[in-house]
Amino acid sequence: MTELLDHLVGLRSSGRKLLVPYLMGGFPQADAFADALAAVAEHADAVEIGLPYSDPLMDGPVIASAGERVIRNGIGPVEALELTGAVDTAVPRLVMTYYNPIHRIGESEFCKRAVAARISGLIVPDLPLEESESLRAVAREQGLAWVSLVAPSSPPERVTELARVTTGFVYAVSTMGVTGSRDDLAASAAVVVEACRAATDLPVLIGIGVSTAEQARVAAEVADGVVIGSAVIRTVLEEGADAAKIFLGDVRAALDSL
Repeated sequence: MTELLDHLVGLRSSGRKLLVPYLMGGFPQADAFADALAAVAEHADAVEIGLPYSDPLMDGPVIASAGERVIRNGIGPVEALELTGAVDTAVPRLVMTYYNPIHRIGESEFCKRAVAARISGLIVPDLPLEESESLRAVAREQGLAWVSLVAPSSPPERVTELARVTTGFVYAVSTMGVTGSRDDLAASAAVVVEACRAATDLPVLIGIGVSTAEQARVAAEVADGVVIGSAVIRTVLEEGADAAKIFLGDVRAALDSL
């Protein structure tokens, strides 16, 4: 069991619904990132840190714009990792990155740098299961958890295979498409969670399209918790880190009401 999985399972066993907010590394700018990360981590059970990348296939307009902003400020994947490592938080941090930066740095070197930055797990959305064995092995050697994404289109046998290699939590993608806020939580979210439940007893968190405290509460009625990204990024950009902390406090209260 990885450190991240042990942490999340322990919280779930206590009856707590899990909250994993997302923040782009180096956002909104280098000298404000530490305060933003501390604010976002205040009510979190883990924090997902995105590494900036110029071709973010899964990112919707809000997160893609955040990545472009930090890249224009001279912050790349390595710098984002270094900035993350300089911030102390009481909760684990995961990295969400596309495979190209890992390939360019080298799988072993990337994982070593991630551990040095006090990262506990990896999410690599554009790396197919069949091509991930090498990176998963290196991550395992370094004690990094592996988080698999399960889509609404994933057939049962695929869900089983994805769950089998997961050593962190299962990321249940609520709807097809890129990240971003939605007016309502997709009905397919519950279907994805049900498929995951049939394949594993690992924590299952719903992400993509969870934008409000009420949507988080509805999602957590069927899942073990939620991942919230675009709504956090937008709040930090438009209202500041303290407002993001308040927003996530409202989400935490909604989850705790279950």
